[in-house]
Amino acid sequence: MPRSTIRTKRTARSLAVTAALALGVVACGVGAASAAPDPRPTTAPVTAPTAKDAKVPASFAKVSEGGDHTVDLTIDDGPSPVWTPKVLSVLAQNHVKATFCMIGENAVKYPELVKEVAAAGNRLCDHSMDHDMTMDKKSDAYQSDQITAARSAIDAAAGGAKAEYYRAPGGAFTPFSRSVAAAHGLRPLGWDVDPRDWSRPGTANIVAAVEKQLPNGPIILLHDGGGNRAETVAALGQLLPWFKEHGYGFSFPERSAA
Repeated sequence: MPRSTIRTKRTARSLAVTAALALGVVACGVGAASAAPDPRPTTAPVTAPTAKDAKVPASFAKVSEGGDHTVDLTIDDGPSPVWTPKVLSVLAQNHVKATFCMIGENAVKYPELVKEVAAAGNRLCDHSMDHDMTMDKKSDAYQSDQITAARSAIDAAAGGAKAEYYRAPGGAFTPFSRSVAAAHGLRPLGWDVDPRDWSRPGTANIVAAVEKQLPNGPIILLHDGGGNRAETVAALGQLLPWFKEHGYGFSFPERSAA
């Protein structure tokens, strides 16, 4: 029998089974309403934004708004009901602000924490909806949905504040995703200093790595989500006074400069 005929018969049988199952579900009184609709947008084809669409540069932020000898703390993967309040407490004790790069689904779960972060004078950053570190290998439509859905979730929870940056999970940026971010007013945000605190190397190693890498640039990557962040909280408690003792100020990454 030709393969095309076999496939046609298999498809017909599959459709028949699907129809029968659907009728059985309705007959049992379950109905389609039992399945919650996916609130995220469908991945329809999208057109890449142009430079004219950009509200901020699509290039990576490289400069601190505070100028030379400042550091820009960025805190990723929250908000976390356990660790975000602890990070906020350390920042407040030292009169320091940071940029919090939030995962959209966490913003949906913990909107009160998004609002608390923003109310304390910190800035907000879109860190994608699901933290898919392979999103640079996915379709343009998927990347666009990850960025715009997270932005909407963060903005809705923030009590008036808005996300101002976009950081791709794991650095999985593409030229397309940066153009989408820029068209939505989100400056692409990389990092200069990465102590890999997510791997929990020990508080002393986090502190030492930050101090060693500071000549690389002002943007420091740390985490308040994704696991136990006790070492990060402890490291911040040591680093913030150290920065001040060595004459560093604290600021935010530049949004408007190319």
